[in-house]
Amino acid sequence: MNIKRLFRHLLPPPWLARRAFSPAVMGRIEDAVKQSECLHRGELLVVVEASLDFGPLLRNLSSRARASEIFAELGVWDTAGNSGVLLYINWADRDIEIVADRGISAQVTQEQWETICRCIEQAFREHRFEAGMIEGIRQITNLLTLHFPVTGENPDELGNQPVLL
Repeated sequence: MNIKRLFRHLLPPPWLARRAFSPAVMGRIEDAVKQSECLHRGELLVVVEASLDFGPLLRNLSSRARASEIFAELGVWDTAGNSGVLLYINWADRDIEIVADRGISAQVTQEQWETICRCIEQAFREHRFEAGMIEGIRQITNLLTLHFPVTGENPDELGNQPVLL
């Protein structure tokens, strides 16, 4: 177990993440997701997790593994077109992960997702949390619009409201 990581997750109060992602900011992120999903058949869900509980820390669960757990728990994989995308923020680690369902993974490479994650992380280092999220959503939108354009009916299967854990 990494002691520095343990302290990073267990010492800061959860309200620190809520300060950066206030209800107003979360509302603007929700609007960005809603606008994004009008342009493609993908389903985007944004999750901000303030910190991990002791159990995942004890297991040394990586942000990627936690994002995969949340992808399953929140049913992001359960879309008609296998077109779910999770944008996961591990606030304590300042780590960003994007997990995409198999329909999208067949078209968009992990390297493309990593480029978007690094862009968001850079904005976070500059304390531009909202701007980084909106830019990340814009870049995800560009990829999904290219590979999954709207063709007919386009239901909103996951909703657009970001989740703060």
